This record gives sequence, C-alpha cells and structure tokens, in this order.
Amino acid sequence: MSAARTGTLGAHTAGQLRRLCALTGLDPADTQTYADVLTTALGGAAGRPLDLPPPSGTFLSDDHTPVEFSLSFTAGAAPSLRVLLEPGCGAGSLERGGRTALAVVREMARRWDFSTERLDGLRDLLLPPAPHGPLALWIALELRRGGVPKVKVYLNPSASGPERAAHTVREALRRLGHERAFDALPPADGYPFLALDLGDWEAPRAKVYLMHRDLSATEAAGLARTAPLPPADGLAAFFRAVAGPAAERGLDRRPGLTCHAFTDPGSGRPSGFTLHIPVRDYVRHDGEALDRAAGVLTAHGIDPDPLVRALPALTARRPQDGVGLIAYLALAHQAGAPPRLTAYVSSEAYAVRSPVPARPAAEPVH
Repeated sequence: MSAARTGTLGAHTAGQLRRLCALTGLDPADTQTYADVLTTALGGAAGRPLDLPPPSGTFLSDDHTPVEFSLSFTAGAAPSLRVLLEPGCGAGSLERGGRTALAVVREMARRWDFSTERLDGLRDLLLPPAPHGPLALWIALELRRGGVPKVKVYLNPSASGPERAAHTVREALRRLGHERAFDALPPADGYPFLALDLGDWEAPRAKVYLMHRDLSATEAAGLARTAPLPPADGLAAFFRAVAGPAAERGLDRRPGLTCHAFTDPGSGRPSGFTLHIPVRDYVRHDGEALDRAAGVLTAHGIDPDPLVRALPALTARRPQDGVGLIAYLALAHQAGAPPRLTAYVSSEAYAVRSPVPARPAAEPVH
C-alpha cells in the first residue's frame, strides 16, 4: 500500500538517519557528517520528489528505496548503526550505475584515505562493460564516532552471467589471496553477493553470500564452515525463533542467506559465519517481527529497547499496519568475537507492504 509522500528522497532518508544516529549515541557533528555523506552519495536522486516513482527498480528494498538501515547488537555494548545504499540508483542503466557507484567509492577513498586496490583488482570480473543481474555496486557504511565510517562494497557475482557466478566467486577469492576458500563453502542455490571491506578494518574480509531455498532450521545449523564451529543448537534456536512455523517446513517464500567471511588466506576456511532470515516473509505484520526480534535479542542477553525505539524513528505507522519494516534478522559468529545480532530495517520511502490477513478460524464441527 502507498500513501501520499512529500519531500525528497534525500531529505526523507537523511532525516531517518539523523534520528537513528541520535538513538545510537552519535553526536550532532558526526550525525550531520553522515547525513551529508548519504545525500551526496545518492547524487541527483537525493533531490527527487517522493511523489515521483523510485529512481530505479533496485532490489535493495521491497519498495525500491535505494537506502536500507541496520542496527547491530552484541551483549554489553551499545548498538552500532549501518546504512546500505545504491549510489548509482538514478543513473539509468546498470552499467552507468556501476560507474557512478565506483566514482563514489573513489571519492570516499580520497576523503578518508583508504585504498581501493582490492576492488580495482576485481573490476573486470564484477563490473564488466555489459553487466547482467539486479545490481552493480552497493556501499555500506558502519557509522562510528569521529565522522569516519567503516566502508564495505557489495558486488554481483552474476555480473558476467548467472551461469558464471560460481566461477566468478572462485576467481575473485583467488585474486584476493584466498586460493582454497571456494572449496570450503557449503552447497548453495546461488551466489547473490560478494562483499569487500575497504579501509580501516583490523582484518579486512572477503564475504561470500549464499542463497538457500527451502532452508530449514536443521539444515541451517549445518552450514557453517568456521573453526571453531558455532554451536549448532544456537543456530537452530535462532532460526526457529525468527522463522516461526516455517522453520521446520523450510523457507518456501523468500530464501535464507548465509554469509562466509574470509580473513586468513592461509587457513582456507572462513573465520566468520552469518545466518540471515528474511523475517518479513514469515510474519503477518511488523508487530510479529518485532516480537520475534525482541525474543532473540533477550535470549542473547541484549536489551531490545533500542530496536523498539528505532521503528518510530523510521515511520509514524504502527508495526501492525504493515510488513517489511524489519526485513531481515541475522546472527553472526566471527572468530574471537561474541555473537552479533543484526536487524535490517527499511526506509519505506515509497510504499508499505500490507499486512497479511489472519486466517479465519476453523468452523466448529457439529
């Protein structure tokens, strides 16, 4: 469902970002810096009135807003805020969008003094002249105190054709120094993303995302390949708590995702594993999604109140009046770090998905 929208894409998403920054404890100067970075990265699309259609059919969000936020939680720490965006959303084609986004990355590299060498070495594989697929290049910013974010880029392994996605991932990992990494990955139904950390990271990661259709809790618990392995019962419990009844029959609507992060070229095994559940497709409305999110946060010793307060920072609507505001819930295990839970939350700049009607009660048998 959609409602009359006012203002511009840039003003709308920057306003959401400001409110989320305040909620996560970033000071006004850093907040203004990050709001400016967001609108600058969106380019001409930032000034586009919201009563016009989205600037592209991006699948970054269900309503084609080229911005998504996420809140990441670990026990005993304040939540961290991230923003994912598609700088080339208004470029008019996938190829031009990729070039636009690459220019934005290079400008960020100059501003914050980091190297794009790892990305440049993959350009022919993942940013070819006539790309296939639903995306070219997305940028994720982890917003930190001091006004200098951590930067990640997301690329499309199907850019040279979906039939070449596995080969592209294998070759990209090889070029990044992870010669044996591809063989460590579990079976998958597709390779939607390859992500790279750029800039100020202690151990920069190459992250491979895998798609798993009809995934069940039992199957998900066996997909990690890290050493040591995360507890299988913990992964299964998270899956069941988030997916609800779909946990046993399998994710038969939107598929589940796993992410395998490689940091040590010598090990041949991933150092990180994340399980992503598209909760929005397995609840009736966002009230249910919020209840499930609060449950898994509490189970991990994390106060759910910041997430509860984040939703009104994004929208004035009630959680029960739509579905998709909480898009994914994820559980991450990284070697040497405590488990991390992440809620991916939508801007809904253009539309709100209607809640799923409750099934009528069964007629009594006489």
